[in-house]
Amino acid sequence: MDLPVMPPVAPMLAKSVAKIPPGMQYEAKWDGFRAIVFRDGDEIEIGSRTGKPLTRYFPELVTALRRETPPRCVLDGEVVIARDGRLRFEELLERIHPAASRVELLAERTPASFVAFDLLALGDESLLDQPLTARRGALEAALADATDPVFTAPAATDRDLAETWFAQYEGAGLDGIVAKPLDQPYRPGERAMYKIKHERTADCVVAGYREHKSGPVVGSLLLGIHDTEGRLQHVGVCAAFTMARRRELAEELAPLRTTDLTGHPWGAWADEAAHADARLPGAQSRWTGKKDLSWVPLRPERVVEVAYDHMEGTRFRHTAQFRRWRPDRTPESCTYEQLEEPVSYDLTRVLGV
Repeated sequence: MDLPVMPPVAPMLAKSVAKIPPGMQYEAKWDGFRAIVFRDGDEIEIGSRTGKPLTRYFPELVTALRRETPPRCVLDGEVVIARDGRLRFEELLERIHPAASRVELLAERTPASFVAFDLLALGDESLLDQPLTARRGALEAALADATDPVFTAPAATDRDLAETWFAQYEGAGLDGIVAKPLDQPYRPGERAMYKIKHERTADCVVAGYREHKSGPVVGSLLLGIHDTEGRLQHVGVCAAFTMARRRELAEELAPLRTTDLTGHPWGAWADEAAHADARLPGAQSRWTGKKDLSWVPLRPERVVEVAYDHMEGTRFRHTAQFRRWRPDRTPESCTYEQLEEPVSYDLTRVLGV
């Protein structure tokens, strides 16, 4: 492979802001794997946000990219899986599997798509120093004839339209809007764009915590919500505390610590088979590898209000943020019924197919 922009490249990132800023290019915030595609003839490499190759996990995309993209190019975009008019991040996670046979099976069963939103190189020319407006024009021309599963992300400079997208697109599984300065060159690894995400709150049961890597203080709170059958499902974690607050939380929660998991709703967490029927903490992640996933059990008696941005099925897509304790709420009252359900919106309308 011999391109004017060579792997690995750290993608340009976005910083969170509360409102959609004026005078920029606006795009949907896609909920998938950020990826930079390098193509030199038949050679294809799909690089992740951290620079690790994703190529082997998406053989169907390698074939499609050879067919639908220019012979020599570098594209920034998102690998997604769409089904029934929505993005399916959980199905995307299943693709990170060590067995090639499993990857091939899922490639047929739940094929992925690539949504391009920037062009970093074309032919023998690097476009990194070009302003966004020039890169966007070149991207649209380069992928003008591309067909499913390779798409160009919709973009606009109308802030009112961006507000409409922000309200509608969540129903298709997207989780916000990205705003990009029009005259800005591509700045690898820098938070030089802006992201605007939905924020909602939920009352959750705290049934345990993980210790911080620095020692016996709280690293993250383990959150639960009751399903329709009354089972406490693990929905995610609450983190990002100061060190002083981590120590305070460890002291606050000490009276609730328990070593008897017999009656604990997540008592079977160490049994791999138990994870098939319930949301329990401690499921091994393909991303974390051998990371210690042990946790400190607590009697599930305290309720916390947290802020979250997006649901991934029955759990929080990202780390939730602590808002306040809710002594006025009982653990049993923390159910999925409290969660706001976005109005459904067909993803095919976003992609124009």
